[in-house]
Amino acid sequence: MQLNNALVLITGASGGIGAATALAMGAAGARVVLLARTQSKLDAVAKELRSTGAEAFVYPCDLSDAHAVSATAERIKAEVGVPDVLINNAGAGRWLAVEETEPDEAVSMMSTPYFAAFFATRAFVGDMIRRGSGRIANVNSPMAYLVIPGATGYAACRCALRGFNDSLRAELRGTGVGVTHLVFGEVTSDYFDNNPGSHERIPAIGKMIPVLSPEKTARHIVRAIAAEKDEIVRPLMMKMILLFTRFIPRASAWLNAKTGWQRPPLLP
Repeated sequence: MQLNNALVLITGASGGIGAATALAMGAAGARVVLLARTQSKLDAVAKELRSTGAEAFVYPCDLSDAHAVSATAERIKAEVGVPDVLINNAGAGRWLAVEETEPDEAVSMMSTPYFAAFFATRAFVGDMIRRGSGRIANVNSPMAYLVIPGATGYAACRCALRGFNDSLRAELRGTGVGVTHLVFGEVTSDYFDNNPGSHERIPAIGKMIPVLSPEKTARHIVRAIAAEKDEIVRPLMMKMILLFTRFIPRASAWLNAKTGWQRPPLLP
């Protein structure tokens, strides 16, 4: 699809992959709508975009709040228009075993990314269908496919997003609105710094996979959307691991369990 002058809405746009994708989309000629909770961080990204000559629009919003998303979407449609591209990038969550996860945190992890993507998509998809064009892209983790111990709540929310993505594609068949699943391995960010103990739970085989920068990840996103891809998995080694998982699932699960998080022994 043509990105020059397209209206691209990005959730979780205040930093990391979201901010880098906003800048990459601006460089491709898109007009960019930025959504996240924190106004000041969105303003900083918008300032950088505008310094390059790109158009940027800031809408602070709690994407886990259905009413807030609906109200913000109505403002966007009235003030800027219906997006040509919606990139559901907002995400959070710690790698914890079931008994380590407080119920409120389990709900929060499901709220972002899954409900955030659901609410944002619901707010715009009807207009896209009536227009007969558009693309919805969902940024996801390999945890949507892998069986890894010690991160059950996080894996569940990522599996939910994958199910949403695939079902949405089936629902939108023939409408002119496409769906892209974007799956990335580890990306340089402050995620693991803010979630101590999570990085240590990556199975040993996962630590062999190259780490992507937000800028390189953003370039993959722009290319995938422009080419109207159904799914991409990057880096290449991650794609090979997911293929191994698909065709030999029991061996993959055993390897991840053997080299990943181990439950501490019970005290006598």
